[in-house]
Amino acid sequence: MTRRQGLAHCTALVAAAAGLLPTALRAAAATSAATQKILVVGDSLSAEYGLKRGSGWVALLEQRLADEGIAATVVNASISGDTTSGGRTRLPALLKQHRPDIVIIELGANDALRGLPIDETRANLAAMTRAAKDAGARVLLVGMQIPPNYGRAYGEAFAAVFGTVARNEGAALVPFLLKGVADIPQAERMFQPDRIHPLASAHPRMLENVWPALETLLKQRSAKRSVAG
Repeated sequence: MTRRQGLAHCTALVAAAAGLLPTALRAAAATSAATQKILVVGDSLSAEYGLKRGSGWVALLEQRLADEGIAATVVNASISGDTTSGGRTRLPALLKQHRPDIVIIELGANDALRGLPIDETRANLAAMTRAAKDAGARVLLVGMQIPPNYGRAYGEAFAAVFGTVARNEGAALVPFLLKGVADIPQAERMFQPDRIHPLASAHPRMLENVWPALETLLKQRSAKRSVAG
């Protein structure tokens, strides 16, 4: 190959690369845009309290998304002991930092354990839902129930809060995170010694409770993207 031929060959390669570069950049941008971000704002039930890291339902969710080939990432912003008031305070900064497509709100259990007013819990959950929606996210509320020793009236009112907020604010709903865990015979076998926090063996069931509603939200985004395309 002569020097002139070599230069011509290099020029052709550069031109080809230049032509491919925008395509590669567009593909990378499309992949990034297609990846949905899920923000989980919860308490110890989502923060793997007393569990080996990676065994809680949020970590299992990440694995399920990968196994099913769903382009989504999960940010777990759960804090043990958090209340709806604490979540309401933290949420604006989390929304700004992570810009999630979906926000899962798993809070309220500690409100009930402390006997906080139902109206306060309802107001906090509603405010969080509105803030997330205003930031462009879809919202999934994860409901809880409390043991009957807290009183039937309070327990029923507390359990109803999540459905009320979801209905009024247009959010998706998981009625009870611990369905099949806390409401079965000899349920104590599913819990750690404190009888509050589920064992790792219960977390797959917890994910199964969350998954149907979350999968619907993920598909809503895909459907919108398909229509737009």
